[in-house]
Amino acid sequence: MLRSRITAAVAAAAGVCAMGAVLPVQAQAAAGSVHLYKIYYDSPGTDRGSNASLNGEYVQIRNTTAKSVSLKGWTLADAANHRYVFGTFNLGAGKTVTVRTGKGTNTAANRYQGRAAYVWNNDKDTATLKKSTGATADTCSYNSTKVDYKMC
Repeated sequence: MLRSRITAAVAAAAGVCAMGAVLPVQAQAAAGSVHLYKIYYDSPGTDRGSNASLNGEYVQIRNTTAKSVSLKGWTLADAANHRYVFGTFNLGAGKTVTVRTGKGTNTAANRYQGRAAYVWNNDKDTATLKKSTGATADTCSYNSTKVDYKMC
């Protein structure tokens, strides 16, 4: 009888410990993140270097948290270390920003790198999003010429 109570108590304690280990992960997942969402690496049409074509390649960054996040000092880079550094910019809760390669006027929905040459390779590359501290927030790689974009 005493043995079965001890066994039940140990089983109950193990269950509580297991739940404790699971709950923080679920809470963290519910909190969301700022992450790479989509890379459109092969702009439509022939790559002739026009500003419209350059802006046809882009990376989307999504904020799935419940709060606005300052991206000031965050960087977006490809494997060859072509870097875009965010200036003062807040990405609203649940919002997506598109970082385009070419020139344009920055808005809440679109940021422009101001480049005169393509950044994202048409066959394979890796995008890395880093926080202002230098910590990696997210990475996304692709290796295909069969499609023009990658959902991260």
